[in-house]
Amino acid sequence: MPVGIQSIFEARPALDGVMQGDKPRMDRTMMAQPRALVRALAHARMVALTATAALALHGVAAHAQTQAQAPAPASTQLHAQASSGAQAPHVNLAFFYGSRVPVGELQAFDAVVIDPASGFDPAAHPLRHTVWLARTHADAAQGRPDAFVAAQIESLWQRGYRGFLLDTPATIAAVDAIRAAHPDARLVIGGDAALQAALPYSKALYAVIGPSIVRDAASGNVAAAERDARIAAAQQFTQTTGVPVVSIETCPADDRACARATAAQVLAAGVMPYVTNASLNAVGIGAIEVLPRKVLIVQDSDEDLPLDETPGVRDLATPLNYLGYDVEYANVHEPLPEGITPDRYAGVVAWLQGDETPNSGAWRAWVDARLAAHVPMVFLGQFGFDAAEDEGRALDLQAVAGPFADKIEVVTRDPMVGFEVDPKLGTRDLTGVQVGSASKSLLRVKSGEATLDQIAITPWGGFAMSPYTVVSLNGIGQERWAIQPIEFLRQALRLQPMPSPSVTTENGRRLFMSHVDGDGFASRAEFPGADYSGEALFQQIFTRYKVPMTLSVIEGEVGPKGLYPQISPRLEEIARKMFALPYVAIGTHTYSHPFEWENVDAKTGERIDRGGGDTAFSLNIPNYTFNIDREVTGSIDYINSRLAPPGKKTTILQWPGNCEPPAIVVRKVYAAGVDNVNGGDTVITKSANSWTNIAPIGVLKGPGAYQVYAPNQDENVYTNDWLGPFYGFTRVLETFDMTDKPLRFKPIDIYYHMYSGTKVASLRALDQIFAAVLKQPVLPVHMTDYAHKVLDWRSFAVARTVQSEASNAKSSDWIVRGNGEVRELHWPLTTSPDLHASRGVTGYAAGPDGTYIHITDGAARVSFDTLGALSKADALPYIAEANGFVRDFKRDGKNMSFEFGSYYQPFVKLANAQTCSATVAGRAVPLQRDGAYVRFDTPALNALEAHYQPVEIRCER
Repeated sequence: MPVGIQSIFEARPALDGVMQGDKPRMDRTMMAQPRALVRALAHARMVALTATAALALHGVAAHAQTQAQAPAPASTQLHAQASSGAQAPHVNLAFFYGSRVPVGELQAFDAVVIDPASGFDPAAHPLRHTVWLARTHADAAQGRPDAFVAAQIESLWQRGYRGFLLDTPATIAAVDAIRAAHPDARLVIGGDAALQAALPYSKALYAVIGPSIVRDAASGNVAAAERDARIAAAQQFTQTTGVPVVSIETCPADDRACARATAAQVLAAGVMPYVTNASLNAVGIGAIEVLPRKVLIVQDSDEDLPLDETPGVRDLATPLNYLGYDVEYANVHEPLPEGITPDRYAGVVAWLQGDETPNSGAWRAWVDARLAAHVPMVFLGQFGFDAAEDEGRALDLQAVAGPFADKIEVVTRDPMVGFEVDPKLGTRDLTGVQVGSASKSLLRVKSGEATLDQIAITPWGGFAMSPYTVVSLNGIGQERWAIQPIEFLRQALRLQPMPSPSVTTENGRRLFMSHVDGDGFASRAEFPGADYSGEALFQQIFTRYKVPMTLSVIEGEVGPKGLYPQISPRLEEIARKMFALPYVAIGTHTYSHPFEWENVDAKTGERIDRGGGDTAFSLNIPNYTFNIDREVTGSIDYINSRLAPPGKKTTILQWPGNCEPPAIVVRKVYAAGVDNVNGGDTVITKSANSWTNIAPIGVLKGPGAYQVYAPNQDENVYTNDWLGPFYGFTRVLETFDMTDKPLRFKPIDIYYHMYSGTKVASLRALDQIFAAVLKQPVLPVHMTDYAHKVLDWRSFAVARTVQSEASNAKSSDWIVRGNGEVRELHWPLTTSPDLHASRGVTGYAAGPDGTYIHITDGAARVSFDTLGALSKADALPYIAEANGFVRDFKRDGKNMSFEFGSYYQPFVKLANAQTCSATVAGRAVPLQRDGAYVRFDTPALNALEAHYQPVEIRCER
């Protein structure tokens, strides 16, 4: 009997056998130990009845908050069981009964129990590796089991739940009826005396919730005698039935140390833990701990300043993205968000530039609440309150009285200070604080008798006061970081190295894409041989370089109802033939190409007339009044109906103008069923050498409104706004190099406009750029592939395994989960994965900034060979590099099988495979030596979709 998605942990033979109908083995087991099991369960019930009754986690969530206590010392029996090698079947099960379900974090678990009363819609959040289970309610379990199935189970199944928690006698009695209606449903039994109640149904169960072993919601620490009895009963039940027992333990929501230690104790007992808060509305710790990958940036920006132009987006988000963290934004002038808790947020960074913060008392209260919840916090520029007052002592700060009028001398200075610029510190810049002994000063200065700290790492986070953030170089219109932001944020927010999802690389090769905005499609070519820019590009670029590329048009420039109806037939003819190229994806550049998106009302989406005339806002199309739907869905419908060949549709909208659309417009694009890209200003070059010139991955404008930024900027920037030199776009090769080494910030994107087809110099520049890029180890992809990776990156789950108290492991394994779009991990160290112990890892390759690990189908368990103990004789073959995509990877000893597809010049390079053979689609292919590797090539198709073929690598005969 199938049980659905399998756990990422090691296989559970006993449970799998039960669920697949291994009746003879189960029957023999039940006959061998029934009396011992019944006695153990009865004893456990007697000593724990009060606790299990109070532990309403199995029915109605307990609301009594547990007092913060250290986990009770492990009992003698617990240690004895651990040392005897007791191993529980793994079940990666979580429980969440809150209203704001953190889908991204919870996808690290195989199954999650949700309270349907929260309003959560599982059908809107399908996960590739996780199933949603519904907590059932006793009030609906009246009458016969089939009536309960009809009344509650069927509606929950239709909503997208694929399993159920049954925790009352009436609901448990419906197990057989549920199984008959939905054989694949995952069933979990809980409630009072759950182990006894589950016995008759054990063959149908996914897991059973036993009583708490270390800490429960009612009484805190479980007494040693009760604990030993509960452990014995849980282990006896699992050994007899093969069904894992989960122990729900409680710690305060903000005490992750308590949860971590408690989970380790339960694991040592051979039971599966889930440690959460009493209300079950936090991401708990089980056999794994999910690392939060979100950081909140709080700014004091002016209301009229678009979010895209704030320093949090322009400068700060990029180093956080590089470290693997997604960013959300808040404004200190507006109500600040609640729910910023350590299970969901890695930290808060407040970048305040104003001299004063209105209502600084409320701001300080919000900060204190975050610090009390153990959320690391960093202040940049200013604190926003008087941190030198007596209450600042809670921050390990001491007041230093001013004014400071004497010469400033540096006492101590960390190497990360003065990263790109070393600002001259004036006495007016000084913040009158000095850190205490629990903190580490990064910049200590003296002014007369006063000693002050302007940058520090503190017990709660850290701070860098103005001007030691980003310094504006007004003379040349650029900015520079005064402190190394990546290392500073890593230390201040306590960000540990993790295998983070990568949107820059796949299978060891840097991603490469190209997209073209439609501007200038109606422009005449300034040389013989082609009439319009699009025709020139078609002849010299689009058909010469048969790589994935996304081309777009502006309907108001090309269409018959636009600016140029007389030449529209010819322009449409060119557009049709370029869209018909098999490797070209279709984008829209809107209908009228709005330039200034701040002139669109953020609430209504209507145009705001700020003066300047129609031409200052968009193309001045006769008889047209701006309308969002016309810009988005209207232009998509036009392209699909008049320009796209059969079988092709518009797949992406490429933002025009200043690329700063409000959230309401971004949501319209998602509602239209297409992706979006453009914006951001990645223009770093040798003459503009600063990380401030590298844009983040994108920006969250609001719920459901994430704008994907272009990986780098277009030729307009490199040609002085198209004033010349028109070969200037070749300097983008500097950008490509500087966003790759020493740190790989970005993939490669050759991004330009149709007007680049008007001049000989710009066409030659494009030719040089394409030729240079294709000589590099790149993996060509479509822009939509990249956009999908970005969205997957945002919700991608990274977790580490929890080591039991008795474990001798030197380090934790890592569990990573996504929807399958991201298939590469960036490990910032040089250690390599242990392929013997890892699962879902296809290979790895050294990169400029660490190790890039290839994974398959969006999920893996990664173990590292930290001691370098594996010998060459034990080395397994693996994929070192591939110019394509790998899916459905399987390893059998030293043999491998997978499906492989590519858009352009596909090949696979294998390590440790000199004696291996390969077949593709059942046909033997030669393996060619390539240094220390061997490789094979497959035919290129140059199609819009990758064509996958089965590959077999045989290394054992």
